Amino acid sequence: MDRGWAEPARLRRTLAGLPLPKAADGRIVLAVDVSNWLRPDAPTSDDRLFCHVYGRGARSKDQFVPGWPYSFVAALETGRTSWVALLDAVRLGPADDATAVTAAQLRSVAERLILAGQWKPGDPRMLIVMDSGYDVAYLSHALADLPLVLLGRLRSDRVMLRDPGPTRSGPRGGRPRRHGGVLALARPETWHTPEVTTSTDTTRYGTAEATAWDRMHPRLTHRGPWLEHTKEELPVLHGTLLRLKVGHLPGDRDPKPLWLWCSAIGATGTDVDRWWQAFLRRFDLEHAFRLMKQTLGWTRPKVRHADTADVWTWLIIAAHTQLRLARPLAEDLRRPWERPTPPRRLTPARVRRGFRNVHATTARPAAAPKPSRPGPGRPPGSKNKHRAKHHNVGKTLKRAESIKEHKAQRD
Repeated sequence: MDRGWAEPARLRRTLAGLPLPKAADGRIVLAVDVSNWLRPDAPTSDDRLFCHVYGRGARSKDQFVPGWPYSFVAALETGRTSWVALLDAVRLGPADDATAVTAAQLRSVAERLILAGQWKPGDPRMLIVMDSGYDVAYLSHALADLPLVLLGRLRSDRVMLRDPGPTRSGPRGGRPRRHGGVLALARPETWHTPEVTTSTDTTRYGTAEATAWDRMHPRLTHRGPWLEHTKEELPVLHGTLLRLKVGHLPGDRDPKPLWLWCSAIGATGTDVDRWWQAFLRRFDLEHAFRLMKQTLGWTRPKVRHADTADVWTWLIIAAHTQLRLARPLAEDLRRPWERPTPPRRLTPARVRRGFRNVHATTARPAAAPKPSRPGPGRPPGSKNKHRAKHHNVGKTLKRAESIKEHKAQRD
């Protein structure tokens, strides 16, 4: 693996040209999320970061564990399924800005899909769903020139703003106001009458009630990714604010409302239902991460270099794509305690189980492997005189917290 190589550019173009799942209206729904390859006991591995994880070890709380975080982009299917179409993977380095890397990654994926003919003028705009760890407002501004609609979850303590209304200046005149009243997500007394309200009966969550407020925007400040806009006025990014409330959750847990913000405006009841249902499909990507780690062995090799981890990651993506393409060909080799499943409804693990029967009848473009023997290794009794270099963990570039500090770093 240390001497191996891959061509991610060709693999990305190939993945974009394969048949992709689409929503009922023919729309491509993409999801972006980060999964961590944890390496806490590898001080000689380079480019490690502190990864935010939950439920590791005896403590069931969040922890920061050294590892390699990877950002994945996948196309989602409709309905209850564990299948996704992986399209891209980028490792976040110590000197990378996560928001800038995500914007560049989503832009490259969208451009490849357009170039491959997956999206054509006149088709519905592609929908991208993401969790609360992403700056959905900045990403919608950075990708405004592409046919994309971004949908992201908001924390329950966020505050959104309305338009100023007809009266745009104070009693003494002056500059017109850019922001109107405040809508605090945690304070119902600040909510005004919503434009859209829908109710849907579901088999898993009971009655799902969705409420939408049109033309809501966040208050932007010159911090984080907006530090580059020091010579211009920050824009007002209008969107649709959604609140989803379900009747119950699996396990009789107390349901909490889910807040979403979409970069599109003028939504109808059909659009609102489509958005929150597409966001719930984002969790299918978590099933793909579990398959990659537990079944395909993504994080099992104890590689030392980050470049080697990149090669192995792309091999795992290629293997996952082969399983997805072989889904209609695999037979159900179920365990005695498993329920029968139609051939086209097999889970990824069951397709992996029956892939050996499919592989025996497929063409083999590669040559037969040549037999080889492992090297002799270090002679017995000798010591390692070339110690591997130890690398520090964490960011090497600190983000500026103010405009003054940002200008000082640039100078």
